[in-house]
Amino acid sequence: MSDRIARTPLYEWHVAQGARMVDFAGWSMPVQYTSIVEEHQAVRRAAGLFDVSHMGRLRFDGPDAGRFLDRVLTRRMTDLPLGKVRYSLVTNEQGGVMDDILVSQLETPSERRYYLLVVNAANREKIVAWFRAQRIAADGDVDMADRTFETAMIALQGPQSVQVLKGLVKVDLDRMGYYSGVVTESFDRPCTVTRTGYTGEDGFELIVRAEDAAEVCENLFRAGRETGLKPAGLAARDTLRLEAGMPLYGHELSETINPYQAGLGFAVNLAGRTFVGSDALRRLKEDLHQPRRIGLELAGRRVPRENYPVVAGGLPIGAVTSGTFSPTLDKPIAMAYVQPEVVGAELAVDIRGRLEPARAVELPFYRRPSPE
Repeated sequence: MSDRIARTPLYEWHVAQGARMVDFAGWSMPVQYTSIVEEHQAVRRAAGLFDVSHMGRLRFDGPDAGRFLDRVLTRRMTDLPLGKVRYSLVTNEQGGVMDDILVSQLETPSERRYYLLVVNAANREKIVAWFRAQRIAADGDVDMADRTFETAMIALQGPQSVQVLKGLVKVDLDRMGYYSGVVTESFDRPCTVTRTGYTGEDGFELIVRAEDAAEVCENLFRAGRETGLKPAGLAARDTLRLEAGMPLYGHELSETINPYQAGLGFAVNLAGRTFVGSDALRRLKEDLHQPRRIGLELAGRRVPRENYPVVAGGLPIGAVTSGTFSPTLDKPIAMAYVQPEVVGAELAVDIRGRLEPARAVELPFYRRPSPE
């Protein structure tokens, strides 16, 4: 792999829109266009458009693809219905999280079924190598293709997402359930649409050919002109996912953190299965004394940042993994790992030598309003 920073198919489009570009996981990505708060609020109130083409897109074909994935992922895959999406984890033999992913079972227009895995950008090369090693060691007919560089991925997020996307794809969006997906077309160009996202809002993620990405983007903005659709960057994506209590790999997740610590036990199916890490996870599930992920709300206005100590009774009992000032809640929030027995105690965060009072809260910090 070259040391050169990769560019998504929408790089020139971002530059033309005046985006501030940064190096993120080896990709030149837009961190913001206007202000973080403006982009954040656009997603919460109307709609925002994100380039997420840096995320890895891996396709698994073959009659044994489902059985193979069932042996290497924490969620059962052999019963994943066609057109559905499932959140899962990749764990190592010790039960630590190698990545968190989305898995879809889709069908081409020629009725060929396959699995699509979306993996984190920073982990793509590691996960591809790991899957290849697992595939060599396994029996069966499975083909894996890395489709990251020949496609683009665009996230349309916010309460007006359905209104924006209607008419642009050959899908009845009103009947499309959350965590479902379909291979379709957008103006006679192939397009995969899933009702998924990383913001806590309703929305869709579109995968298109790299050469079609800019035109799809322009079509979305023409359709979203009246609804207040705005481009949004990585900074707003981070504040949105933090409000939604969603973990970020490298912060709340790592190979030394297991799913039960992270509050992701729902993404582990142990009954009647054996997969990489399953033996360790059976033991870890019973350990009630390991540090666990919590939410923190701070009383003041100072923002807690990664690695700031969480303190109880004058002693450090954990550390912040992510923190920000929440535009929606108008207060500082954070996620942290702490010992479970101190959750009910009076807590504080050490922000550059000064203790700021904090209280433990249930995650997520924000839930989108239910449809009327």
